[in-house]
Amino acid sequence: MTIAIAVAAAASFTLFLVVYPVIARRLLGVRVGGVRTLLTGGVALGGILLFSTVIRTPDRRGLLMGVQMGCALLLAMGFLAVSEMVVPSGSTSGWLRAVRSRAVRARRYSQISGIALRHGLRPYLRGRGRAGREPGIARLARPLRQALEEGGPTFVKLGQVLSTRHDLLPVEFIQELSRLQYQVPPEHPDRIAAQLRESFGKPPEDVFADFDHEPLAAASIAQVHLARLHSGGAVVVKVQRPGVRANVERDLDIICRMARVLDRRARWARTLGIIDLAEGFAGSVREELDFRVEARNLATVRAAWAQRDAGSWVAIPDTCEDLSGELVLVLEQLPGKPISADDGRLGGSAEERAELARSLLGSLLTQVLVDGTFHADPHPGNILLLDDGRVGLVDFGSVGRLDGQIRAALRRFLMAVHHADSAALRDALLDLVARPEEIDEQELERSLGRFMARHFTPGSAPDVKVFVDLFQLVSLHGLGIPPEVAAVFRALATLEGTLTRLAPGFDIVAESRSWAAADKRAGSMGGFASVGAPLESELYSALSALRRLPRRMDRVTSALEEGRLGVNVRVFADSRDRRYIRALVHEILLTILAATTGLMSVILLHAHGGPMVTASIRLFEVIGYHLMVFSGVLCLRILFVIFRAQR
Repeated sequence: MTIAIAVAAAASFTLFLVVYPVIARRLLGVRVGGVRTLLTGGVALGGILLFSTVIRTPDRRGLLMGVQMGCALLLAMGFLAVSEMVVPSGSTSGWLRAVRSRAVRARRYSQISGIALRHGLRPYLRGRGRAGREPGIARLARPLRQALEEGGPTFVKLGQVLSTRHDLLPVEFIQELSRLQYQVPPEHPDRIAAQLRESFGKPPEDVFADFDHEPLAAASIAQVHLARLHSGGAVVVKVQRPGVRANVERDLDIICRMARVLDRRARWARTLGIIDLAEGFAGSVREELDFRVEARNLATVRAAWAQRDAGSWVAIPDTCEDLSGELVLVLEQLPGKPISADDGRLGGSAEERAELARSLLGSLLTQVLVDGTFHADPHPGNILLLDDGRVGLVDFGSVGRLDGQIRAALRRFLMAVHHADSAALRDALLDLVARPEEIDEQELERSLGRFMARHFTPGSAPDVKVFVDLFQLVSLHGLGIPPEVAAVFRALATLEGTLTRLAPGFDIVAESRSWAAADKRAGSMGGFASVGAPLESELYSALSALRRLPRRMDRVTSALEEGRLGVNVRVFADSRDRRYIRALVHEILLTILAATTGLMSVILLHAHGGPMVTASIRLFEVIGYHLMVFSGVLCLRILFVIFRAQR
């Protein structure tokens, strides 16, 4: 008898520790590990013991055994749902590491909140700032720059990116945030030496014949040192700041979370498209954390230019591949000064500088329209005036990539601007942007016509406001610009300021037209004039379609005249639509079933009379309690699905 009792107890214990978690897991539709399974089984066992002590009457305890089992299942499901929300399953770091990560992020949140409070930015982060008052906006620029600078490397980088967004921010913000390009303190030399020793496996003095520990330039993620190889070649060594990756990843996560909060709270944030801005920034910064990406970008651009022999005016540094890696990038030194260091005493006549500006503009247009990989951040600090009279491009950590379809649409866009054709400009723009379901194409064409009349009529002097007005026009008509296309316009807007600084009075629009129309220059660089072949191909395709059009129109009109015209539409042809409808119907049915069983249980529990099962309990009560448990299980399942979808 004792053995039988022990076996029964062991079987019951196994039932609660294994079967209950499996049932709870299947009902919620989640997969959990062994530790959480045992904890869920312990919660179910505790629930059974708890309800056994609550229901003291033996006859009620026997009849309500199903209710006790159901309530234990509810407890197990509740524990599993809460634990899944707090520490999602499938995490490789485990729940202890997740809790520790949340604690670290909470401390960082506290630091950022303190910085925002000290600089008077707290109301704007809560969505309560006076965004409509211009004097308030002007006064906000300096505290914003100071707060970003105090926030650390990631926020400094964010400020640098925002300083190029003429399409989003007023000029006061652009001027103030531009100061972040030059005010980053360098890392301690010992820490940089340790980083190099870890990457090379030996001290930098053994790798290079000469290494200058005083940085040539310091940025938020890396800094640059001058060095000389044992072969005698002069190089620059780009070193990632030690320990910056973990801090940057943490801050990027915080920036994306803050963007989602601001998108819900503040209208100005939704107007800026702050979520897309934050996610695009996070993606570009993560690429910059791996210098191997920059090395591949340099190799791609250099290979494309080598095929055209295009390096007579614009130089791109070569990479020392055997010394470069994820944290260190060794590049050929381009002797010269950045345009940002131009104090008015740099050599060159006005004509020579104008020619350099034309070459720089042509190089970017070639990268965009032909190569598909282009320098996305051509600010004055990344453009060098070389000692031999050429222009040098550096820092290819931030690049844009375009596929053939987008490049073709950009060529059509520029050709429409060149010919002042608002209809063609509308068609090209709709090929570039994310088109909404409903759009007034005639109004868009008229707006584009006014846009070209404002900026491209004879006698006008287009400047960076061209790009600002274009972004505003696109936003006004509800068009969403893809990130890669936005990067093109941002790069051109940034380059406009750089070219103006290099050659005051430089007209980027007029020079772009000249570059497009110059057959010799375009042919040698593979530029805009080389679109003849694609246009010829498109014209041939259009003529082929025109030849087939009369026959098709005749068949359509004949069918319409005879009443045989029909349209075949496959409803829910996409499998994703079918899955969505299936999930929606499933949730609706569960909701109806939960509500129905809950209502029936309430009615039965409050009903008087009915057959008595025992002396103390009626049949309606037994059924009502069981239906209530069943309704609770369904409700918990529905709530879990809803909250998990919003997580």
